[in-house]
Amino acid sequence: MKITRKDFLKILGGSAVAATAGTLARSAASAEPNAATSKAAEPKAAVKRWGMVIDTSKCRESGCDDCIRACRVAHNIPQIPNPKQEIKWIWKEPFENVFPMQQTDYTRQAFKTPLTVLCNHCADPGCVRVCPTKATWKREDDGIVMMDYHRCIGCRYCMAGCPYGSRSFNFVDPRPYVAEINPEYPTRTKGVVEKCNFCEERLAVGKQPACVEACRDKALVFGDLNDENSGIRQVLRERFAVQRKPELGFGPAVFYLL
Repeated sequence: MKITRKDFLKILGGSAVAATAGTLARSAASAEPNAATSKAAEPKAAVKRWGMVIDTSKCRESGCDDCIRACRVAHNIPQIPNPKQEIKWIWKEPFENVFPMQQTDYTRQAFKTPLTVLCNHCADPGCVRVCPTKATWKREDDGIVMMDYHRCIGCRYCMAGCPYGSRSFNFVDPRPYVAEINPEYPTRTKGVVEKCNFCEERLAVGKQPACVEACRDKALVFGDLNDENSGIRQVLRERFAVQRKPELGFGPAVFYLL
């Protein structure tokens, strides 16, 4: 059938009206509140960012290793005599190893006592980036860098990705080297990596990390870095603190008062 110019304009006009009506209907529908949009519009709950401050002067004065022993008991850390197979969650290192860029003849004389070190639970952890099985990941609700021992395949990429040496590999079965097994925390097996977990199992029940609780001189301060009123934020406001290798951009959550 032949369509005249007049008929074509009528059809075109009708199509335009229909399209406009459809657009207005969709706009009105999208403007109506619903459960999904209302929920999305709600502000997200504030998340925590657990962190620790280590007062090196108090550590030097006491010279104890109570924090190390407490961690060892709480997490079934084996005492393997071969230093190449040592498992470490919290331990002590010479100043020049902890802060290599700050090493001078004068600081070496001042810091003769080793410093306490542990996993830094970084904001952007390099270990997490390289793990092929997601056996290590960062919890978004509190910033703790976790380990799943069952997913770990022992590739040790995470150890290469950590610039702080905070991870240990079980070259042998660790269980025979645990003097008394704590049934409240799982033991590990040969062929997996492990490290400090900020005592997440204790935090879950409202307790402080074992190392913090055991420190007789209160040299370790633990708390929420995102809470301006927390004790750790108060310490960081009052004292100058440094992080390990901040230039790498990983954002350590462990600070040192030198």
